[in-house]
Amino acid sequence: MKSDSIDYSLYAVTDRHHLRGRSLKEMVEESLRGGASVIQLREKNLDEESFIKEAVELKQLCESYRVPLIINDAVHVAEAAGADGVHVGQDDMDAEKVRKLLGEDIIIGVSVQTPDEALLAESRGADYLGVGAMFPTDSKSDAKMVSIEDLNNICDIVDIPVVAIGGINEENVELLKNTGIDGIAVISAVYGAEDTVEAAGRLKNCVVKGKKQYERRNYENSINDSRK
Repeated sequence: MKSDSIDYSLYAVTDRHHLRGRSLKEMVEESLRGGASVIQLREKNLDEESFIKEAVELKQLCESYRVPLIINDAVHVAEAAGADGVHVGQDDMDAEKVRKLLGEDIIIGVSVQTPDEALLAESRGADYLGVGAMFPTDSKSDAKMVSIEDLNNICDIVDIPVVAIGGINEENVELLKNTGIDGIAVISAVYGAEDTVEAAGRLKNCVVKGKKQYERRNYENSINDSRK
């Protein structure tokens, strides 16, 4: 799957705390039915063999929806499972090394918090950036906050997609409008909802609507500038 053809608008990150009696596959499929456009498999306490088996199962599921499966941190799991991509943090293997190991076709995402980190990740071959945390989040209690201003700056200076992450929900997603992001990454806003399918659908609509408004604003500004 080519990275430039991916819709990053609703990037759903798995979390076993929200299973509520469902299997992980069932939980993920509900988000896909609601409109999740990227799935990231995140496992912090699973042995590698089980992780690979789970990734292979989700890869098959995601393929049926034509949605990419990204593996969080575990580069070797992504390789073994034939996942579409891998997402790494600042303390993980850098994008350049991941590219050498997994090849040109793998999608590489990198977590960044500053414009300098964003430029470095892009120069090392990242296909997209995850920027945050934008708001307080229970998923990562020690997460450093990123300002809307820095998010704007990052979107302005890089030429690859930017996905905002961290505490994003239906109530605050409006604050990210007109920042230039390509999508939002969420955990509890989708998987913690009573109805995962409905929650994913509502959030997807919020993002798509916001992106259209952003594009329209840019178009109107260009028209106004041409008339000056």
